[in-house]
Amino acid sequence: MGEIRDVVLVPGLWAPGVVMTPLAAFLRRANLRCHLFDYAGRARPLAANAEALARQSKGIGPAHFVGHSLGGLVILEALNAHAEVAVGKAVLLGTAARGSVAARRFARLRFGRWLLGESEALWREGRLARWLRAEPLGVVAGSVPLGLGRACGRLPGVNDGVVCVEETSVEGMRERTVLPVSHSLMILSPRVAAGVKSFLAHARFPAERR
Repeated sequence: MGEIRDVVLVPGLWAPGVVMTPLAAFLRRANLRCHLFDYAGRARPLAANAEALARQSKGIGPAHFVGHSLGGLVILEALNAHAEVAVGKAVLLGTAARGSVAARRFARLRFGRWLLGESEALWREGRLARWLRAEPLGVVAGSVPLGLGRACGRLPGVNDGVVCVEETSVEGMRERTVLPVSHSLMILSPRVAAGVKSFLAHARFPAERR
């Protein structure tokens, strides 16, 4: 497989693909071709969204994958299930792969369950916390506790306001970095973007930012 220049960007729950535009703009300056993936995180099961991602990816060819929050779970599900999809590297941003304390608390409320929709069951057990592929997987977690997750009480340990750092661990990941960003704003952070760029190029995050 030659040098990979295509990157598929997958947003989080409730967000359209366009929210990944600032990160895409940064990566395009590194001569990468970015593709935004839209999906219905609240209205459709994870498996359906993962199948849609796999189909789109096959049309693109070999690509890197970057997913924010629920988008990271879509990537894990799609790429673990479809070995035929050609992958360079993958990066998850603030993805609660091991379940989510905040989402479980949110799901106690009727309105919370409605907002989470089909994604609600994903946050209970953390069944997606494995990377079954040989290609490098990097994980970015945030340490600024500002976000919707705090609405139902203080979160344990270091967290980004929605996801705890310990919830982002994925068995088989190459490396994880923890940066001073909040959950929603990490996709706008130049520091996060630089980390993504570094991992896609070298399969490691900048040493000074670990």
